[in-house]
Amino acid sequence: MKRTYSCLAAVVLGVAACTPALKLTPSDADIVLARQALDAPDPGQRGSYGVRTLYYGSGTDKNRAEYRDSVSITTPTVDVSKMVSLGASASERNEYWGFTPKEMPLNARVWYPDGDGPFPLVLVVHGNHNMKDFSDPGYDYFGELLASRGYILASVDENFINGGIRGENDARGWFLLRHVQLFEEFNEEAGNPFEGLVDMSNIVLMGHSRGGEAVANAAAFNNLSYYPDDASLEFDFGFDIQGIVSIAPVDGQYLPTGRPVVVEDMSYLTFHGSHDGDVTSFHGLRIYDRLRFNDPDDFNFKSAIYVYRANHGQWNTVWGPHDNGPRSPRILDLRGLITPEAQQRFAEIYVSAFLDIVTKGDKRYLPIFRDHRVIGQWLPETMYITRFETSAFRSLADYEEDIDVTSGSERGVTIQGDSLASWSESTLLLRSSNRANTSASQENQGVTVGWNNRIAGADTTAHGPAARYSLHLPEGLAADWRLWSGSTFDFTLAPTNTVPGPRAAPDDGEADENQDEDAGPPARSGNSDEEEPEDPPVDLSIEIEDAAGVRARVTLSDYGAVRRPLETYVMRRGDLEANRFQTHWELILQTFSIPLSDFLADDRELDVRSIRAVHFVFDRVHAGEVVLDQIGFSDLDPAFLGSRVDGR
Repeated sequence: MKRTYSCLAAVVLGVAACTPALKLTPSDADIVLARQALDAPDPGQRGSYGVRTLYYGSGTDKNRAEYRDSVSITTPTVDVSKMVSLGASASERNEYWGFTPKEMPLNARVWYPDGDGPFPLVLVVHGNHNMKDFSDPGYDYFGELLASRGYILASVDENFINGGIRGENDARGWFLLRHVQLFEEFNEEAGNPFEGLVDMSNIVLMGHSRGGEAVANAAAFNNLSYYPDDASLEFDFGFDIQGIVSIAPVDGQYLPTGRPVVVEDMSYLTFHGSHDGDVTSFHGLRIYDRLRFNDPDDFNFKSAIYVYRANHGQWNTVWGPHDNGPRSPRILDLRGLITPEAQQRFAEIYVSAFLDIVTKGDKRYLPIFRDHRVIGQWLPETMYITRFETSAFRSLADYEEDIDVTSGSERGVTIQGDSLASWSESTLLLRSSNRANTSASQENQGVTVGWNNRIAGADTTAHGPAARYSLHLPEGLAADWRLWSGSTFDFTLAPTNTVPGPRAAPDDGEADENQDEDAGPPARSGNSDEEEPEDPPVDLSIEIEDAAGVRARVTLSDYGAVRRPLETYVMRRGDLEANRFQTHWELILQTFSIPLSDFLADDRELDVRSIRAVHFVFDRVHAGEVVLDQIGFSDLDPAFLGSRVDGR
């Protein structure tokens, strides 16, 4: 496939070079504009605290002077031999480092506020890289920012388990918890620089790449008494971990008892770049979908953000743009990447806002996780897709429960299609498996529905009634869930690149001439030879119906860009691209959250306490296909989420 290049696209996106043409529509470009002022200051700006730094570690490090000569606190070594096997490289690695897995160090560099405290504790851990190209200094930008905003940030050194070994991701998570244990000791030790400074009730773990999976492992281990793979190793953690952050994570490299790790009852943030040349698919979506909220009254949330034109290494100042090592410019197409500064600016904003919510309860920042456009004036100029869910979400349909396409997840919910061209439930896929021994599955089910409201035949102006996909609620469910004007109707949706053909003509050979409000829009022209747009925009209406038959409707595009998959080319050569990727895009579903008050604004007679059906009405565009998932309601103060936002 021949690529075209567009300098106009480069200008719109704010990148320096002409990049592969993006086929921007007005709604795509609009997302870089602020739609509603956020009632909170920019969380990516430095705070009021002075910043102090120190190192702690073994004091004997053979290769790293900072952990030999500059440690302010000397820490013990630990035996991690049950989790780390060096294989054939053991002799060489042990010679280089001067220690074996039986006596590995607990090293970290720390940024902390110059103040009285106590301050929330944040640990960040790097992923796999050349073990001699030390990775832990690469999060200095987080350290400087977060310490100035009242956080203790420790960048944990795990370089000694980097390189060509495998099966060590359990150790990466365990190391994080041992470092938390150190801070518990520091906090209580008289004369320690951290005496009384650490708020041990407010802990967040962050990780990048393999470290992004490691934080999920640590969160799971934190609640266990024994190591799942060898119960002779006891755990004694139980810390107050409030949230975890996975930056471009891997997933599934560690499978305790042969099963994926499940995180429960804490907040979660993950983000990933479309042009990641290392972890080439958004594996953080798997961790996101597995994460469980068990208590709706205990507020937690999860968010996943896909950042167009971001790569893997630029989240770390040491790694940079070379996701495939020194030869990256020969293999990867680096011309369209956003700058390292832009990529790190995004990370600073979202990580800082996440921390303020989960450790300080500042829910003013919740809207940026639902819809990035509310801070468009702060964000780098590129495109974003966001997923968002809170512990207050109640599902009507998540498509995980059975193989019956007419049943929902909540008991008594039924599903119906009308005039659809296609309707099927299936496992959603990633664009690549990333490694030969991992799956290209998102490990999540969704429903795909397609429609074409035109009637087949010579007259292209003929339309039937608009197709619908409907969920019917059992009597009393809306009242049991205490739905009110402040509740929101939530779901995730993404268009595909498929456009079904016209529907078959009625048996009598005549099109339906009764085109009421549900009829699709008129055809573009009566000329049957006129070509369709290559990528026609997708839009639809969302309709709520109560027990009395009152219906109220809103337009989906008022709540976010309804965007086809973003075209992505990572490799310089087409044959390499074809070998590595199944598609030139990743299917990422966008969360839409619509306050029920907006339906009431359309029709004040609607009784939200007796909602009996929700309808996806395909009346805005004559044909298209979308994937849907996680359809339900949330009961969250709308002040935190906003409503329909005027202006583009």
